[in-house]
Amino acid sequence: MKRNSLSSCSISLWLLFTAVMLQAVESAKGKYAHMLFNELFEDYSNALRPVEDTDKVLNVTLQITLSQIKDMDERNQILSTYLWIRQSWYDAYLKWDKDKYDGLDSIRIPSSLVWRPDIVLYNKADDDFSEPVNTNVVLRYDGKITWDAPAITKSSCVVDVSYFPFDSQQCNLTFGSWTYNGNQVDIINSLDSGDLSDFIEDVEWEIHGMPAVKNVITYGCCSEPYPDVTFTLILKRKSSFYIFNLLLPCILISFLAPLGFYLPADSGEKVSLGVTVLLALTVFQLMVAEIMPPSENVPLIGKYYIATMTMITASTALTIIIMNLHHCGSEAKPVPQWARVVILDYMSKIFFVYDVGENCTSPKREKEERKLEWDDGCQKRHKEVRSHLSNRNDDCDLKEKLNGNLNKSYGVHGENVRETVNCCSCYKMLIKNIEYIANCVRDHKANRAKGIEWKKVAKVMDRFFMWIFFIMVFFMSVLIIGKAA
Repeated sequence: MKRNSLSSCSISLWLLFTAVMLQAVESAKGKYAHMLFNELFEDYSNALRPVEDTDKVLNVTLQITLSQIKDMDERNQILSTYLWIRQSWYDAYLKWDKDKYDGLDSIRIPSSLVWRPDIVLYNKADDDFSEPVNTNVVLRYDGKITWDAPAITKSSCVVDVSYFPFDSQQCNLTFGSWTYNGNQVDIINSLDSGDLSDFIEDVEWEIHGMPAVKNVITYGCCSEPYPDVTFTLILKRKSSFYIFNLLLPCILISFLAPLGFYLPADSGEKVSLGVTVLLALTVFQLMVAEIMPPSENVPLIGKYYIATMTMITASTALTIIIMNLHHCGSEAKPVPQWARVVILDYMSKIFFVYDVGENCTSPKREKEERKLEWDDGCQKRHKEVRSHLSNRNDDCDLKEKLNGNLNKSYGVHGENVRETVNCCSCYKMLIKNIEYIANCVRDHKANRAKGIEWKKVAKVMDRFFMWIFFIMVFFMSVLIIGKAA
């Protein structure tokens, strides 16, 4: 027990001694840091470039870390990003011997106390021209200064929406000194590309790289070269959102449009369906136009909308023409011979179009046989009536001759003769009326047959254009998917 208590006491004393020593070391370092700070900045000026020889070039190492893509405004062509900008350079007047300051090799001081390169984003598109964030810089004993500053940048980006929503964009971030030329401050890439290790995944864009290229440009105003570093942000749009909210509804509506040809002409909804589909596509077209920049490059989905709207307009116009054919009545001309052969004989069989009132379950031969039997029966009955009436007429003529002879020879007059004459005249009037009714019925059947033929022509043309427009919609959908791939 005594040994355990002694060991625990010794451990406690050792920990207490270590804590005291660390506090003493920290206080000593703090003392040396204050002393170093006062000595370094006693005669220091942050207004001039920190080089011993004014003809010497000061090298600034630049490193960009992309943390997040905040927004891509396609309409205004502005890219908003959250960056970590690291700049490092050597200050010839901020060096010390670390052995004289108890091994103190670095200190952290406000960045406003030291000279800083005026490196800015050339293609900045923000109205706020404020200075960089005044974070601390790390100052090493050999004069190396490292300045890490976060920044939310808005840069101009030329957006090409030709293949929207399957497009890829390349946005440049160009950094360079605003006043120092290449003979005074030179910019060096720390890495061959931007650092993407801490990138936060974006919901709309995939990043495929951020290569960095150094450029040396001589502007027309000055003869000195001006170096800059351009980081190219390669972005690929995630198209799932636009496929399910813009493209897929348009494809479904497009496939709905040809079904207007399948509607019966007497329903009165054929033209209404085409106009409704056209209005729906117009709404989707306006939605796309609101988010796209006003440029000459029409996006792929916009071309698809325009083509579909043109197709639906054509289908509505054809529907109106076909409805006029359907409602051709007795006053219309007969169906031309070429239309009778091409449309009624061949195309009706290809598109399985039956006569008006006939469906696919009732065989056509039985209907034709019934029609022939009914026509034969009507003709037989008509012949019997005409023969019977002709016999009665002959009898009347015979009786008229006999009565005439009797009147001449014997001078006989009576009611029988008058009745016979009246009966014969009634039969003649009846024959004329029956012939008139038969002619009216015959003309009515001919006109009705003419209207039935025009209705069948309209029905065949409906089926023909329905399949034509289905094929057009299918190939247009395959074409837009193929271009996207």
